[in-house]
Amino acid sequence: MERSQLATQLGAYIAEKTGATRVEILRLEQLPGGASRETWRLDVKLVTDGEEKRQSLILRRDPPNVHLPGQRWQEFELLRVAYDAGVPVPRVHWCESDPRYLGAPFLIMEHITGETIPRRLLRDDIYRQARQVLPKQLAQALAAIHRIDWRASALANLPAPPGNQPASLFELDRLEQLYRGLSPDPHPVFELAFRFLRHHAMWEERRTLVHGDFRLGNVICGPEGLRAVLDWELAHVGDPLEDVGWLCIRSWRFGRDHLPVAGLAGREEFYSAYEEASGWKIDRQRAHYWEVLGNLKWGVITIIQLRGYLDGDVADVERASLGRRTAEVELELLCGMKGASS
Repeated sequence: MERSQLATQLGAYIAEKTGATRVEILRLEQLPGGASRETWRLDVKLVTDGEEKRQSLILRRDPPNVHLPGQRWQEFELLRVAYDAGVPVPRVHWCESDPRYLGAPFLIMEHITGETIPRRLLRDDIYRQARQVLPKQLAQALAAIHRIDWRASALANLPAPPGNQPASLFELDRLEQLYRGLSPDPHPVFELAFRFLRHHAMWEERRTLVHGDFRLGNVICGPEGLRAVLDWELAHVGDPLEDVGWLCIRSWRFGRDHLPVAGLAGREEFYSAYEEASGWKIDRQRAHYWEVLGNLKWGVITIIQLRGYLDGDVADVERASLGRRTAEVELELLCGMKGASS
């Protein structure tokens, strides 16, 4: 769909939803990133009975000819519930499954200004103060996510482990199925990691809503710190330590390995902030287990990205470069498993 056609159809849709007599699309810009769906920023002017109102919005649209049943509404409901629970997220406005409006399912939400690029957040002087407060703010946001009632009807269709299976084994089953179906090469370290994690699997102490991709790059920040948590596509029900461990894997430190929590803080600083916000004591051994599992998860993702490039599904050299990072994950897995067994 051409940009001009998209702008016309967006204007008509927003007019229908708001009752505005005239809607002008002042700005329509596709934002970078978003491998799974398109992200557009739009600034609109609404005129109703002579009164003018301006809004800055974000459009999240599924790629053309790609059908992701239910996922758009699931993300919409997650954001709505999280907003009502006090989690810093954009306010959602509309969601549609019918492609007749914009050619594909989509949702429209509030636009929140700020920075998402991790290397800028971790290095630019303007975010010096943010780096000081982000560990506590991230811990508070994560604790708020984990307090959300995942049994609520709006979240009934979230992926969840069966009642007779630990969340860790549920996740390992999913990852191993992907790995064995997609890996173009053997990876003995991954085989060892699957065995190790299955052997040490344990029942979770709590079962909560899990964000699934909680890290720098999926949050919006300003000079004062955290503004919003984004990208809820991987949310599910599981062990809350999955989010804690994922935030600590090496790939999300962006070169600042002396600060293992997202390149921002030491583990104990973050653990203590999470414990204060959640009222729940983190078992350090369990947290380390989920950090090892998080590294294995990232390793499988690098293989998925590479396979998409090798099969010609996505002609993007970034996918190929991610595939070359599998070796980094293997080294990190060896170190993590040694640390867990020592």
